[in-house]
Amino acid sequence: MLEFLNHAMQSKAWPFIEAQKILNKLNYKVPSKGYVLFETGYGPSGLPHIGTFSEVARTVMVIEAFKQLSSNIPTKLICFSDDMDGLRKVPTNLPNQDMLKKHLDKPLTSIPDPFNEAKSYGDYMNGKLIQFLNTFNFTYEFYSATKCYNSGMFDNMLLKVLANYEKIMEIMLPTLREERQATYCPFLPVCPETGKILQISAIKVNKDAGTITFQNHNTGKIFETEVTKGRCKLQWKPDFAMRWAALEVDYEIYGKDHMINQHIYSKICQVLDGIPPIQFFYEFFLDDTGAKISKSKGNSITVEQWLTYAPMESMLLFIYQSPAKAKRLHFNVIPKNVDDYLAFIKKYHQTDDQVARLANPVYHIHLGKVPNIDTYNLNFSLLLNLASVCNPENKSVLWGFINKYAPDASAISCPYLDQLIEFAIRYYNDYVKVQKKYLIPSIQQRTILEQIDLTLTDLYEADAETIQSAIYKIGINNGYDGNLRSYFQELYQILLGQLDGPRLGSFIKLFGIDNTKALIKEKLINN
Repeated sequence: MLEFLNHAMQSKAWPFIEAQKILNKLNYKVPSKGYVLFETGYGPSGLPHIGTFSEVARTVMVIEAFKQLSSNIPTKLICFSDDMDGLRKVPTNLPNQDMLKKHLDKPLTSIPDPFNEAKSYGDYMNGKLIQFLNTFNFTYEFYSATKCYNSGMFDNMLLKVLANYEKIMEIMLPTLREERQATYCPFLPVCPETGKILQISAIKVNKDAGTITFQNHNTGKIFETEVTKGRCKLQWKPDFAMRWAALEVDYEIYGKDHMINQHIYSKICQVLDGIPPIQFFYEFFLDDTGAKISKSKGNSITVEQWLTYAPMESMLLFIYQSPAKAKRLHFNVIPKNVDDYLAFIKKYHQTDDQVARLANPVYHIHLGKVPNIDTYNLNFSLLLNLASVCNPENKSVLWGFINKYAPDASAISCPYLDQLIEFAIRYYNDYVKVQKKYLIPSIQQRTILEQIDLTLTDLYEADAETIQSAIYKIGINNGYDGNLRSYFQELYQILLGQLDGPRLGSFIKLFGIDNTKALIKEKLINN
């Protein structure tokens, strides 16, 4: 066990680093509640997206790393939905916009479902989250803020917030603008008349009675309400801290937008006699314009779209890599992540070095149980480019080329490769095909194509690397020394209609010398 722990720390893999932080905090002991609690949050104002998935997936990776380092400490994962929050604005990607606008500021679980499928807006979104998480076999417990508040589960902690009202105000007020300081109250009452969550100031706090007296700025009415039984909810910063203290959360991953408030959460948690959890922030995914992806806009690839064009492991790799770095999320990243995943799998099984294996992303993607996948050195980019030159209607066309390249390969013996072929055809037809733009060869480029055609005549028995070197030398001899990237991009555009592609040597070996020579002749004749 000690040897594994040393190897894990030497690997510098972030799930192990996070797991070690938790163990250090616990002093390697089981908490008094009997388990270590991991929490993720969900704001159900919009549909769950890849950011929602990534938060849970990353937490699960840390849980697995923790289990391996601790060996005998039980764990629990809570997925907490803030479904008692008031609806601030109507997401543009939802139906019944006019109806939803009438319910602004009401708790999400008090608003009708715009899809007319669930009891409320919040219940619909919660159902989607649960369905979403169950699809990926995550082990978790779902908590609803509405149920926690209404059932009295948080009542004791809410009374403790009231008892420490002044201390919490001392923490919060310096963080607010001057005009907001005059009206701020940690408690948000549910209006007894409209059912809306009110952002209004308190005029009297009665700690003995467990009540607060508010004045509604819009109507001028004064009313007293209990802070328990779901009559109030907390502002989001005190709410975050209260939840940590109430549930005894040990670890939480959250987005960068929370990072500025981490000290506020922790201080309030301590005021409530809680111990702040170990915290880890992640950067947001960005759309292709560099804007943050949004539940309300739906401006990114969905999980479903990614899984239409590539295996889940490729998406998990994208999620695993550099969580503290902002990354653009668009269709172009899919092929690279599939290729990188296959390369990492190969690298994992090629070494017996335990540190290298534990540092490999696939170890954490597969939670320590890494499969051995054989694709005969064919990656997604190669399959896409093969699809690009033969416009396949079905998998049998690509398998025809693959069987010449690797006679022992078949759909039965290589199910993962068969799945990749299906993904590649789908991605090509839906995404690559419509964006093809061929380059008409110049006089110099025609000369290069003729030289490649002639050179290939002597390379029928050559391996991919030899073919690659021969094409490379032709570029050097034709003035591309120092600008070989442009040389290969021009060849890709002429032959495949796209800027990028795999190593041409590998592609030609798969496509075949005769087929490649025929493709070159076609480009010379037609242009």
